[in-house]
Amino acid sequence: MTTYTFDNISLLKDGKRWFPTMGEIHYSRVHHQFWEETLCKMKAGGVDIASAYVIWIHHEEIEGEYDWSGDRNLHEFLATAKKCGMKVWLRIGPWSHGEVRNGGFPDWLLHKDFKSRTNDERYFAVVTKWFTEMYAQVRDFIARPGDASSACNPVIGIQIENEYGHVGGLYDETGDEHMKRLTDIAHSIGFEVSLYTATGWGGARTGGLLPVMGGYCDAPWDQRITEIEPSGNYVFTPERNDHNIGSDHGFGYGITFDIHAFPYLTAELGGGLQVTSHRRTIATAKDIAAVALTKMGSGCNLLGYYMYAGGTNPEGKRTTLQESRETGYPNDVPVKSYDFRAPVRESGAVSDTLRELKLLSYFAHDFGSSFCELSSVLPDDNPLDPKNFDHLRYAWRSDGKKGYLFINNYVRHQHLAPRTGLSLSSPDGKTALPVHDVRSGEFFFLPFNMNFSGVEVTASSVTPLCTVGKPENGNGRVIFYARAEGTDSDSCFTFADSASAAAAKERFLVLSREDALNLWKSADGNSVFLCDGESFVRTNAASCNVITGRGESASFSVYPKPKKVPEGWTESKKTASPAFDAGLFSSYERKTGAVSGSLAVSECASDEPGKKFRLDVSELYGRVGGHLSDCFVTLYYTGESARLYGMVAGKRTLVMDNFYIGDEYGWEISLQRLSVTGVDLSSLELEITPLKKDAKIYIESWPVISGDSVCTLHKASYAYEWTFTL
Repeated sequence: MTTYTFDNISLLKDGKRWFPTMGEIHYSRVHHQFWEETLCKMKAGGVDIASAYVIWIHHEEIEGEYDWSGDRNLHEFLATAKKCGMKVWLRIGPWSHGEVRNGGFPDWLLHKDFKSRTNDERYFAVVTKWFTEMYAQVRDFIARPGDASSACNPVIGIQIENEYGHVGGLYDETGDEHMKRLTDIAHSIGFEVSLYTATGWGGARTGGLLPVMGGYCDAPWDQRITEIEPSGNYVFTPERNDHNIGSDHGFGYGITFDIHAFPYLTAELGGGLQVTSHRRTIATAKDIAAVALTKMGSGCNLLGYYMYAGGTNPEGKRTTLQESRETGYPNDVPVKSYDFRAPVRESGAVSDTLRELKLLSYFAHDFGSSFCELSSVLPDDNPLDPKNFDHLRYAWRSDGKKGYLFINNYVRHQHLAPRTGLSLSSPDGKTALPVHDVRSGEFFFLPFNMNFSGVEVTASSVTPLCTVGKPENGNGRVIFYARAEGTDSDSCFTFADSASAAAAKERFLVLSREDALNLWKSADGNSVFLCDGESFVRTNAASCNVITGRGESASFSVYPKPKKVPEGWTESKKTASPAFDAGLFSSYERKTGAVSGSLAVSECASDEPGKKFRLDVSELYGRVGGHLSDCFVTLYYTGESARLYGMVAGKRTLVMDNFYIGDEYGWEISLQRLSVTGVDLSSLELEITPLKKDAKIYIESWPVISGDSVCTLHKASYAYEWTFTL
């Protein structure tokens, strides 16, 4: 029977230290037909736990009328998670935020004669009724402590509220009383799990629950429309709260719990950033990954990302369901889009961010148990000021004798100078690490005096990524990726003895960084795949490997070699990197029949400012079927925003929308996702709103505007996606 507990260092799974990766998905923002696919893509990225808000207004928009159907079917979502082998951390609120109307509260709740999020018994009574209705959907999927029959159930954790006492609620000890009361209500109804959490940043009240922290690379909710100061989340620091708070007011300011009593866990590292109307920030893969690596070096023992899977806001019965200034919130966000530039995009596409974060997730999965035990050690000369770009940002995860050196020479929108000839020794001063040249924009961590599958590595210039097979039997192959292309694999390691050096030749393989980004591990851990940058491999619910990509030909490489050539594939030869030169990987290829090209659009007359275009993509979508799994349309435009309308059940309906962030960033639309929502694909109309030259908007790269405004559709293209089961 699997048990989940924690101490002040880490989470514990069956009594052993556990470093999971957690990613946020909002089931009610993802069409139910794509839940399984999305969860499998998350698992391909190394995610162990899916965290998910149960958004009240999505289920009880009208008082007493509960909707648990379709995309709102929580019971079926949890059944799908169980089928996929994904654990779930349910964030039951009752307040969520999540860029939802009223933070997720139904309008009718705000019209009651009592104030929500207070200790008023009338509020608790309404919450009790809501939790009870929710529990009916959840009860069959809770992993209950001490109940062996429920051990395989997905729900292992519950989060109470969100940012309580930081954003709304009660800000003193009465806030802790509120959190304890909500927890007691949940327990009494039947939400019996071992792990109860609360968000802990910014003065939030946790009520004694296990606190989880966060950190974003920028702040699209900031009301300024200028470049803002560098984020403190790129600094190695013992401060679990926002580092700017720590440096302004002293260590621990704004924390309401004893950090020494709890492990350092995160639930809201920005897996992307939501674009707001006034602040069009662009979170790149490296922007995100550098924050995550810095948190690991600072002592974090759970990487939790918000969001991990983007989505689309559902239709409301009486109002739209997005956050807006009209409802008293600081931001206007798209009515429909909740893409978040997440690792899995709103369209379902796997992004470069997922590839970057996968490097950390795979490591945590295979080496996290021993990693958790290593404390964060910050050198005296590590800078704590986010604006200090002169001193090396570095930290150790170490017990003094062994561990990992972390270096971050990356800050979003800043240039940090390269450092040549960097020479460091282990915290105890007894092990000299290899001399390093650190490039501008690099971030990495390197082991010293660590044992990998029985091999004693004194020092290394490459980072452990994952194991293949079962390392405990001594036959597991440790795969490393080089932090720079062209590293000589013979000079990457210093070994404790000749026996370790000999064993490493059999068990170690150094990958280029490009190959590491394109490496995918099977769910059983017994094989790895290498793909090109347009393809990826995941494992579906039937434990079959599924390769997905775009282009007229498909190819992949796999280790170890399969017993026979996969049906429909031809064995090929690749020698593009040391991974192939070593003769370990077997490669296969085939034609796909997929095509890409330009999409014809016709401009329509419009009475509104801006431009309107008609798109008929029904013929394009007609080819989808068999191994052609989807067709993506990408629109490149310049304007303030764009909206896509289509006929749904005979009614013209807003089906998607998009805020402009730059000419080079196309708006990608999945025709399969449009089709399953009942949109007539022959009826699409695109409307683009002009971007005014004097618009009070922060855009990272403003377009050239010759007159007072610009409104242009530059290009419309399409590309087919193929999917093969191996």
